[in-house]
Amino acid sequence: MSGQISMEALTLVSHALCPYVQRAAIAMTEKGMGFDRRVVDLANKPDWFHTVSPLGKTPVLLAQDTAIFESAVILEYLEDIGPCPLHPSNPLRRAEHRAWIEFGSAILNDIAGLYSADNANGFEIKRTALKAKFARVEAQLETGPYFEGEQFSIVDAVYGPIFRYFDAFDDIADFGILEGLEKCRAWRSALSARSSVKSAVGADYGDLLRQFLIKRNSYISSLM
Repeated sequence: MSGQISMEALTLVSHALCPYVQRAAIAMTEKGMGFDRRVVDLANKPDWFHTVSPLGKTPVLLAQDTAIFESAVILEYLEDIGPCPLHPSNPLRRAEHRAWIEFGSAILNDIAGLYSADNANGFEIKRTALKAKFARVEAQLETGPYFEGEQFSIVDAVYGPIFRYFDAFDDIADFGILEGLEKCRAWRSALSARSSVKSAVGADYGDLLRQFLIKRNSYISSLM
């Protein structure tokens, strides 16, 4: 069980490595909402999982016998029912945050392309794409320590899991993706120190991610 406040019975159907699951876990922890986690093996999905997840993906939030799927929808639902809003109150700023959340999903797609690339050329294409995307993020950041300054927001809940990949990457080699992007590097440090971000994964996350990367038999696997 995580959090302190149980507004209703919430179960987060999870996969141990899924960054989209981490978004929801971070948001609920920040809001002090109690929840249980139910971990599934996506390589061997149980029959009940197909019932609650039409797309066959995690996360799924089970609330009042209703299954809510897709992380963006889950985050908005948590904003609707939970305390401690993580979105800005200003509608224009809120829309801007939602746009940068989508940008975070695009970054995750490029990260998947990076660790899946089967040769050095493909790897370099994704590395360059990631560096360009983070340069755009760098231009958006201001004083920190978080995306909205002192206020932790859902954008932070989205980028915490993104930066967590770099812990594994740094153990392999210096890919230079964040080189020269001092605001991004400071943001990464602030998020990695946040208790909600830390607790969004299990103690074995690092080992599981490393095993996952090795099993890809990709270019990055050859560097490990």
